[in-house]
Amino acid sequence: MRRFLSAVAVSVLGLGAGGVQAETLADALVSAYKNSKLLDQNEALLRAADEDVAQAVAALRPVINFVAEAQATDTDPDTVGSDDLQTTFTLAAQWTVFDFGRNRAGIEIAKETVLATREALKDLEAQVLLSAVSAFVDVRLQAEIVSLRQNNVRLITQELRAAQDRFEVGEVTRTDVAIAEARLAAARSGLAAAQGDFAVARERYRAVTGAYPGNLAGLPRLPKTAGSLDEARMIALRTHPDILQAQRQVTISELGVEATRAEMRPSINLEAGIAENIDTDTRRDSVSLSFNQTIYAGGALSSAHRAALANKEAAQAGLLQATITVGENVGNAWSALEVAAASIQAGTLQVEAAQTAFEGVREEATLGARTTLDVLNAEQELLDARATKLQAEAQRYIGVYNLLSTMGLLSVEHLGLGVPTYDPALYYNAVKNAPITSPQGKKLQRILDKIGD
Repeated sequence: MRRFLSAVAVSVLGLGAGGVQAETLADALVSAYKNSKLLDQNEALLRAADEDVAQAVAALRPVINFVAEAQATDTDPDTVGSDDLQTTFTLAAQWTVFDFGRNRAGIEIAKETVLATREALKDLEAQVLLSAVSAFVDVRLQAEIVSLRQNNVRLITQELRAAQDRFEVGEVTRTDVAIAEARLAAARSGLAAAQGDFAVARERYRAVTGAYPGNLAGLPRLPKTAGSLDEARMIALRTHPDILQAQRQVTISELGVEATRAEMRPSINLEAGIAENIDTDTRRDSVSLSFNQTIYAGGALSSAHRAALANKEAAQAGLLQATITVGENVGNAWSALEVAAASIQAGTLQVEAAQTAFEGVREEATLGARTTLDVLNAEQELLDARATKLQAEAQRYIGVYNLLSTMGLLSVEHLGLGVPTYDPALYYNAVKNAPITSPQGKKLQRILDKIGD
């Protein structure tokens, strides 16, 4: 297992065979976008919301029913075979001619729901891409940690051999050898833990992108973000999907209030029918126009209106909370970047100082001025400093993409990945008018086939 993980670590760091093409971060982002089942799920839910528009549009159209009925009547119970069989065919149509905006409000609510669902899909896209960045960086980080741990084991092994040689000539005691042996055991344990973390990172990468990491290329230049915290917040308030979705929810709630008012208004319905009895060869045609007005419904209509008003207040408060949350997330992301940058700067100085100290202590130990424990402590401090710096660099890199996400800019389009993206308008435009004719049906089937591919 150690050989396998070590080989993978070498390939991840780009030190493998030169003939293997390196997998870039852009490749990982594209794979994550294409293979995300979360996006597939919510794209399907968006298409279901598109169909709600078609169903709302259909409510404005007449409903035509065909009924075939056969009825047997026993005209004389005392006589066998006196049954009278009547077969009737009926073609009936019902159409709401005017409902004072009830159905129109339903259509507008369905349309706004579609737009809100699109914003939710954008937010999920950002989450998928951020997960891909995190997985890519984490695989590289854990591979580098494994490499550090391997070097640590080699160095402590050398120190143990040196301590044993010096013990044999009487320069150090058995205690120095035991200390080196204990540190070597601890270093091997640390290496095993690092290899386990690397295996976990690989599994996470596979879950996000659909395949295990191969020869990963170096990290590309970071994308540009905002020049200041205030600028980042202003961009987020304009573009973040959570805020745009909350705005749509407010519009939906306002339309919901109008819909409950429309429910209190009358409706005018047209009904027409043709009924033909094939046994008596008679036909009856009918046309009726009805005016319907609910006078009393036990308070249900008033309650629905009050509930709609409450939902409107909730949606407005939700919009305000969304702006607060987004602003807070931008501030947190910005602060995390500043902390990571400061950690990298301090880590660089720490590594340089620890490297100098380790080299000095080891040289002094050869002259007898330092003990084996001093050398091992200096080596451990250098290892910790290097690991801390690597983690800070990884956090800063992921932090830039996290800032883009909090600003509402982490998308395939903004990153310029050059991959065909899901077009939400394609399916919506095909079904928004509730198509039923053959040409439209064929066009819709072609769109479904394309989505399936």
